[in-house]
Amino acid sequence: VPEPVLTNDDISKLVDTNDQWIRDRTGIRERRIARENEFPSTLGVEAAVKALQVANLAPTELDLIICTSSSPEYIFPATACIIQDQIGATKAGAFDLQAACTGFIFAVNMAAQAIRSGSIKNALVVGTEVLSRFVNWKDRGTCILFGDGAGAFVLQASDIPGGIMSAVMHSDGSGADTLTLPGGGSHFPASELTIHEGKHFVHMDGKEVFRFATRVMGRAVLEALEQVKMTTDDIHCIIPHQANYRIIETAAKYLKMPLEKFVINVDRYGNTSTASIPIATVEAIQNGRLKSGDKVVFVGFGGGLTWGA
Repeated sequence: VPEPVLTNDDISKLVDTNDQWIRDRTGIRERRIARENEFPSTLGVEAAVKALQVANLAPTELDLIICTSSSPEYIFPATACIIQDQIGATKAGAFDLQAACTGFIFAVNMAAQAIRSGSIKNALVVGTEVLSRFVNWKDRGTCILFGDGAGAFVLQASDIPGGIMSAVMHSDGSGADTLTLPGGGSHFPASELTIHEGKHFVHMDGKEVFRFATRVMGRAVLEALEQVKMTTDDIHCIIPHQANYRIIETAAKYLKMPLEKFVINVDRYGNTSTASIPIATVEAIQNGRLKSGDKVVFVGFGGGLTWGA
């Protein structure tokens, strides 16, 4: 994660809000903001290098790199290709996967399927975000939520049972307009008007997103467990997309699980979109909360609308 920290008190100097108001509604205390010389690729490269070190794998042994980002460096080339070049993964195919905040779950599933099919052995999945560049710092409803960061997993073929056991992926495009970055694509290419109308900022219907997220999150967890004939009693913990503490709380109630079984760090990083699940996973491993052999569910939801576990 980038070093610069932006607290709720800092934000209260930009818009009409305060620390208590933000914490009560989101559970967020602070978030990280990338410096001017930091981009999705630079954060992604750092995360990728660390993941390769943990896996004891040379970059040249990678067959596939999937980068997932809601704030990619460019429409094209893919941010994955920039990361591929910078880490020296000379034989890897690289592409970006776009599924907003659910992107990391979709990407991990895609990489696991490629390995299972026998076509590749080693894959790198990177979730990386510099969402601060797309936030309207005058919009109280969105500027309090988002932060920057990156995380990465290395997935490898193995004869030992385990790894990715099941996955579900869902989409509902009828809710496409509830969370969107309208400008910059071919529908609203950049112009004086799109800039004037604020189309290059994140637009969100907060209430609608909250309703959607609380509805689908618990269900997706149960679906993923059903595929492998397991229940919530069989799992060590759940690592959810860190969008809002209240959403995680509501999901815990739906699943009748204690909140202690959820890995939560949204208070320190805000919503880092595709990076939130890998960042939370790495922290859980570093502080001894997650160990080899533990069964864990990842669950996410985001614009599209998309969700999965």
